[in-house]
Amino acid sequence: MVVKRILTSLFVGFIVLSSWAQELKLNGVYQGDNLYVMNPFASTGVGFCIQEVRVNNKVSTDEIASSAFEIDLSQYHFKVGDPVEITIKHKSGCKPKILNPNVIQPKSTFVISRIEVGRDKILRWSTTDESGSLDYIIEQYRWNKWVKVGTVKGDGNKSGNQYSIKVSPHSGQNKFRVKQIDYSKKPRYSQEAIFRSMAPAVSYKKTNNEISFTQATLYEIYDYYGNVVKVGDSDKIDISQLKSGDYFLNYDNKMETFKKK
Repeated sequence: MVVKRILTSLFVGFIVLSSWAQELKLNGVYQGDNLYVMNPFASTGVGFCIQEVRVNNKVSTDEIASSAFEIDLSQYHFKVGDPVEITIKHKSGCKPKILNPNVIQPKSTFVISRIEVGRDKILRWSTTDESGSLDYIIEQYRWNKWVKVGTVKGDGNKSGNQYSIKVSPHSGQNKFRVKQIDYSKKPRYSQEAIFRSMAPAVSYKKTNNEISFTQATLYEIYDYYGNVVKVGDSDKIDISQLKSGDYFLNYDNKMETFKKK
């Protein structure tokens, strides 16, 4: 009889533990807003799905025994840009839903205080008012379009952010800028940095197997249908494997065409 009671207790304990097997996690940064959660009934029909909410590993004191509730982040005294991790433990067989997860996603709010290219061909920029870490995408204007030339991880601090990246100016006047894209998918741009290179213009010679430049340069080769077939930064291009036909060649600050026999 004693053995039967022990086995029964172990079985009940297993059921309780298994109901905690599910977790929903959300990571982001504090932006001054609270989260709203939809809390369905448990699959058994008894009680609600969510059993515990933790904010940065601290158990939330919000009232969670309802079909919808608010996770009040203001009570944790976060500063804008502070990291936030939400962990929702819930019963198996049901799934809660965070209604506004974007409110803790980083926003692009940077303000450029300085952006310039030095004689060392390094693009440097300083920012304030960042509210979360987002990548800076570096672009250079060449061949009548903005071309991505690098990426730098943003620090996400409100002040004192300093960044730099080596760039490859073409001959003549150059324009560079940086941009960020947050959860809204809308790019946000800096002002342009102007740099005039005194390097001589690049020219090239072509055989049926190779294009050689007078100095290393960024380049692109497109086929007749506009498909990119070669991209790089070098003083020569192997074109031996290209199919016969007409191609567009972008290099230095020039756009030309050539024929592959």
